[in-house]
Amino acid sequence: IDLPQAEAVRDLIDATTLYQARIAAQQVDGSVSRRLAPLKDPLVELIALLEAGIDFAEDDVSVAPAEEILRRLGPILQGTRQLADSFQYGGLVRQGLTLAIVGRPNVGKSSLFNRLLEQDRAIVTETPGTTRDLVSETASIGGIPVKLCDTAGIRQTGELVERLGIERSYQAMADADLTLVVIDLAQPFTAEDESLMARAGGRALLVGNKSDLPRAAGERPALLSVSALTGEGIAGLRDAILEAVAPRGAFQREMGFITSLRHEQWLCEAAAYLEKAIAAARSSTPHEMLLLDLYGALRPFDAITGATTADDILNRIFSTFCIGK
Repeated sequence: IDLPQAEAVRDLIDATTLYQARIAAQQVDGSVSRRLAPLKDPLVELIALLEAGIDFAEDDVSVAPAEEILRRLGPILQGTRQLADSFQYGGLVRQGLTLAIVGRPNVGKSSLFNRLLEQDRAIVTETPGTTRDLVSETASIGGIPVKLCDTAGIRQTGELVERLGIERSYQAMADADLTLVVIDLAQPFTAEDESLMARAGGRALLVGNKSDLPRAAGERPALLSVSALTGEGIAGLRDAILEAVAPRGAFQREMGFITSLRHEQWLCEAAAYLEKAIAAARSSTPHEMLLLDLYGALRPFDAITGATTADDILNRIFSTFCIGK
């Protein structure tokens, strides 16, 4: 097996959701190498073409003009960038994400926590300030492990234990990949709600809970309407959570994304060398110099899937061109 397959064996062992296990099993079967082959093979072909033109010039092997080189490099660069970008979603599949649930007391944070978790993990009462400390549990959302953090209700208080819990709520917001700011649809939108949204910044979703109750009058920002009691809107909330962190539709094609940070870093390096090669071709740089960038782009692919030897290049040359006959 190649190196990506060996890495996938580890991911299969560590998988905590069925979706993680399915993706790892595809990679054990060689999906990463098959995804890289349409990028690496044309690059090796281009290297062989330019090497043939340099090393066997006396045999009148035609060397591709700059336009031909650019035509070949364009799709390779585009595919490399797309595959590197897919780690935005693939990294979540492998590593999961952290989700903080915050809001004022009695807006239904713990009820929403239990609904997303699909079990009664957090204590729910009508008494404000029931949750004093962080309550964490991991759930599967769309096959991705999501660490849910139920937090203390945020309000002005002089009580020491509750104040410490509120400080931990703010810390959970800072550490989370995404924050759900929960408001009570049966109550008017307040300045405290607006302040929480501002503090969460761009990594937040505004969720209006208690949609099963009559809605209070007043203007509110755009939000997701749910009922933790009845389950209304929860499916849409699950989809919105994943979409907010990594747009799923852009990457979730069968075997169409990578899950390894190492692969993403190598692909970014390959893309950088391909960009240099394109710039060199446009400026009519001699092919001897252009080949340095092409080999620089090939090395990261080799680091992922295995080395390309000098014999591989020569075999490609002799199988493509009529040389030495």
